[in-house]
Amino acid sequence: MIVEQIWTASPLRNFNYLVACGQTGDALAIDPLDFKTCLAVAERNGWQITQVLNTHEHRDHIGGNKGMIDATGARLLAHQNAGKRIPNVDRGLAAGDVIQVGETVELTCLDTPGHTMSHICLFRAEDQPALFSGDTLFNAGAGNCHNGGHPEELYETFATQLDALPSDTRLFPGHDYLVTNLRFSLDREPDNQAAQAMLDSLIDHDPANARVPTLGEEKTFNPFFRLSSPGIIENLAASHPQIDGSSGPKAVFLALRELRNRW
Repeated sequence: MIVEQIWTASPLRNFNYLVACGQTGDALAIDPLDFKTCLAVAERNGWQITQVLNTHEHRDHIGGNKGMIDATGARLLAHQNAGKRIPNVDRGLAAGDVIQVGETVELTCLDTPGHTMSHICLFRAEDQPALFSGDTLFNAGAGNCHNGGHPEELYETFATQLDALPSDTRLFPGHDYLVTNLRFSLDREPDNQAAQAMLDSLIDHDPANARVPTLGEEKTFNPFFRLSSPGIIENLAASHPQIDGSSGPKAVFLALRELRNRW
């Protein structure tokens, strides 16, 4: 599997992706907001974009669909319940469905509600695992739930699906919010040395050349995976009387998500 992470430099700091088969040159475009750049990258590599996948229905993820499909004739794939919000979907996807790209790439669909209720993540299990997480999981953070989502559903997605993925899974999120998210991590857990070291390494951070962390690394500095951390729980208790040492992970997750909304 060949992955091109494309930095759009959009106001919302979007990443787009091309996933290609090295044998056939077939490629899948994921959330190709900057479709012109995606097309240029595909042409430079000799790839043919045959499918477009929208992780969810927000405008900054579907806004390039028409231009991409007009240029390539690609089929449009999205969550099976997103058809009323994403025009002209050719294939509705459910949990466990497989997307074949050329002869060598298979991506499994995860139904991952929370950011929206019709959100798809893509998981590649073979070789080094990879997760295309849209706006569900970010580097050092979690998606918000402002526009059609729900934080309790997001918690369930983290707890029952994302947390169970292999630790060597490479993470390809829909946006670059890494620096801000790490600052939030340190606000919640000031003695987290992994978060501080990562932030210190980003003095000249260039999203166009972003390092791709693994889920194992994420679990050392992403507070939404660190729900039993004594430091996180202690700091939360200062502002959330319902949080104490006996609080379960769901309560901690929901309190963190609420704080991040206004941080």
